Amino acid sequence: MRILVTGGVRSGKSRHAEALVAGRDRVTYVAPGPVPTADDPDWAARVAEHQSRRPAHWRTVETTRLGDAIVDAGPVLVDCLGTWVTAVVDELDGWTADPATWRPELDRRLGALVAAVGQADDIVLVTNEVGLGVVPSHASGRLFRDLLGTVNQRVGEVCDEVHLVVAGRVLRL
Repeated sequence: MRILVTGGVRSGKSRHAEALVAGRDRVTYVAPGPVPTADDPDWAARVAEHQSRRPAHWRTVETTRLGDAIVDAGPVLVDCLGTWVTAVVDELDGWTADPATWRPELDRRLGALVAAVGQADDIVLVTNEVGLGVVPSHASGRLFRDLLGTVNQRVGEVCDEVHLVVAGRVLRL
């Protein structure tokens, strides 16, 4: 089963995704976001909260190479595609650079991710829903929204189910 779990920030989507793989003998938890640093205590606290909820027998992989990380690793929980977009754009210096210099690499990585998800037998991916809010006032916010919207569509196309989480409640789309 391939499931994409989407919803707003703090909607309960990570807890729902964790529940979907709970009880498995082994789970590979893929954390593709930026590494926490001392200059962002809020991000460090969020990462620590997620780490504290993981069972000891889950294997954690921290990488932005999602296509490589999920091949033959099932069952897999990827949390989250929004942090993956942020980390990849950071790696490619894409927030201010001309997209022609970095977008082909992002598209290549997205293609590898979509292909790997399409071949996976048992994967749950978490993402943020970006299509319901106002247009961001900053260029970086608009870039993030547009990129993640594309990622969500492409990944959603190869998933068997998409779950929308709102206020801790789940709607299967």
